[in-house]
Amino acid sequence: MHQATTAPSVSYYDYIIIGGGTAGCPLAATLSQNASVLLLERGGSPYGNANITDLGAFGAALSDLSPSSPSQRFVSEDGVVNARARVLGGGTCLNAGFYTRAGPDYVRLAGWDAKLVNESYQWVEKVVAFQPPMKQWQSAVRDGLVEAGILPYNGFTYDHIYGTKIGGTIFDPQGHRHTAADLLRYAKPSGLTVLLHAPVHQILFRRRGRTQPKAHGIIFADANGVSKRAYLNRGPNNEIIVSSGALGSPQILMLSGVGPRRQLRAHNITMVLDQPMVGLGMSDNPMNAIFVPSPQPTEVSLIQVVGITHNGTYIESACGENFAGGARTQDYGMFSPKIGQLSTVPPKQRTQAALDKAVEDMKSLPESAFVGGFILEKIMGPISTGHLELMSRNPNDNPQVTFNYFKDPRDLQRCVDGIKIIENVIESRAFSTFRFDSLSIVTLLNMTANSPVNLLPKHSNVSRSLEQFCKDTVMTIWHYHGGCQVARVVDRDYKVIGIDSLRVIDGSTFRNSPGTNPQATVMMLGRYMGVKLMRERLGTNNGSE
Repeated sequence: MHQATTAPSVSYYDYIIIGGGTAGCPLAATLSQNASVLLLERGGSPYGNANITDLGAFGAALSDLSPSSPSQRFVSEDGVVNARARVLGGGTCLNAGFYTRAGPDYVRLAGWDAKLVNESYQWVEKVVAFQPPMKQWQSAVRDGLVEAGILPYNGFTYDHIYGTKIGGTIFDPQGHRHTAADLLRYAKPSGLTVLLHAPVHQILFRRRGRTQPKAHGIIFADANGVSKRAYLNRGPNNEIIVSSGALGSPQILMLSGVGPRRQLRAHNITMVLDQPMVGLGMSDNPMNAIFVPSPQPTEVSLIQVVGITHNGTYIESACGENFAGGARTQDYGMFSPKIGQLSTVPPKQRTQAALDKAVEDMKSLPESAFVGGFILEKIMGPISTGHLELMSRNPNDNPQVTFNYFKDPRDLQRCVDGIKIIENVIESRAFSTFRFDSLSIVTLLNMTANSPVNLLPKHSNVSRSLEQFCKDTVMTIWHYHGGCQVARVVDRDYKVIGIDSLRVIDGSTFRNSPGTNPQATVMMLGRYMGVKLMRERLGTNNGSE
């Protein structure tokens, strides 16, 4: 890894990858085996940052609002606080760690080679995936799901299959996080250059005598604001690959002149290709949760168990003071406005004064109020979609994004069905030791809906309408996707339609979020496409490394 300040003013590579995140790292490691690769990351290194590496510090990085934070907050136009990664390793440095594969139907619909998919998952899993320790809370949730009829019980597996299972985690037995950046250990050192704090401002194109534009270079800046350029070496297989995530990839395409004519004109960007589908199809899986105070201490655990239902919702859980915001962690608990969970305040109302008041309100609560955990549900898909718009020509600024949570009534019905399953888990015999008998389900719903950091108008009795509860308490599980979707912006080989030597390989290409949690599949996709491109370069279709 090198700081971009050390990079020459002009350089040449076979592949230039924009974004050292969940897909970019495995992609770069693979391509470096037989080509020269430049990997550009706008953030810094995850190594040496305990807020990233330690399980017990989960949430601290998300609450860090400094310019050097690995997490960059954004607030969707829906009013839900969210985060995008700004660090080598991408979202794998910030998330709750759950590791699970996509289902076979997802693989088939994507048109992927099932054998290579399996090999690619295994390549990832050798470095970053582990079996989690099942302690009391997670075991109770698991048994409660089975008791609630989420069957069969499938034990520990990475596979996405109906029923209740224990999934993988990217936290090792010592509670240390392993990220997509760790996959760079597979790289051939002489074939890979990694530049940190290197935001890309523009992809460069040429058209001389060509029927369509060809990507041939990029302009990026270092930490001092010095502009530098990198170009592709001459050769038929050399390419620029955008792996900047669901917000970053459509953003950099638009900044480079590939996007809707209206948006490009609004920002005085020279149009290379009028591509109205860039920035469309944005989706974020809505998450809703019920907080359950516990009469006994709970372990600190992230997502380990999932109930995969037939009604389109997934049930998961996390517990410990880290997630409730107890005295030691009140700055970044799950209820905290600093993360944004349960804080669906419209963007214009999210003033610093409002945030400060919410945190102060939390400090007045007794420590016992934060002992417990969340049981949550996530909507598959989802069906509801939105769009993304440029706000400026600065790649470090967030674009404006609207997800339209629950716009499609089928998503809202799935949420209601999921909340009902959570209620059954809470009332199960298996979960009874973590439940105050005096707190009814209605009380728990109202406690969650009326948490001190949710500054929206309250509904006094959410039990009358689970639909209203879903709308009032919607939050993100950070699984947003879309913006450069297959068959709309890229083809099935992830080549940008209408542009030569340019691909997009990351979650922005997805129509639906894979599995219950996407990180495993995004890392797999980086390796998968790396192998395919490597085979093309070698001129062979035999085997993979």
